[in-house]
Amino acid sequence: MVARRRYDLRVPLPAAIVDRVRTPTGRKAFRYTMVSVVSVGVSQVCLFALYALAHWNARNANIAATVAGGIPSYVLNRRWTWGKTGKSHVWKEIVPFWVLAVVGLVISTVAADLAEEWAKDLSDRRVLQALVVNGSTIAAFFGLWVGKFFLFNKVLFVQDDDLRTALADEVVA
Repeated sequence: MVARRRYDLRVPLPAAIVDRVRTPTGRKAFRYTMVSVVSVGVSQVCLFALYALAHWNARNANIAATVAGGIPSYVLNRRWTWGKTGKSHVWKEIVPFWVLAVVGLVISTVAADLAEEWAKDLSDRRVLQALVVNGSTIAAFFGLWVGKFFLFNKVLFVQDDDLRTALADEVVA
């Protein structure tokens, strides 16, 4: 019998990163990042399929893809990242979330339109054009992604205990 080798596939992380992820804000940032991976995956697959395979234009494909990725983003962020349960509050959660989604939609749609024009000059291969369009929307959403975390964490999905902690921190400072 031949013994199998076991490989350790864990990636060693600096202690400072591990310590940061163990804090409440660090856990939220990690979960927010994982939710973003899921929602970006959904939107990018949708965008590629609609643009490259269904031959939609970049604008319409991006609108559909952004909505498709926004749904799991809202649900997973609200429930898993910020631990909120029960009915969503329309004016405190749903409307602000989708207003930010529309801002991202506008920015990414402009980027997709510009990328589509540039990609058509670059190549007549639809798959290559789709990759350029996909890359442009990822770049457009990245800047918004960082800002949204802070807004979600400090305003949109604030828990009562988070608010008390923040107020206590301000009083002490």
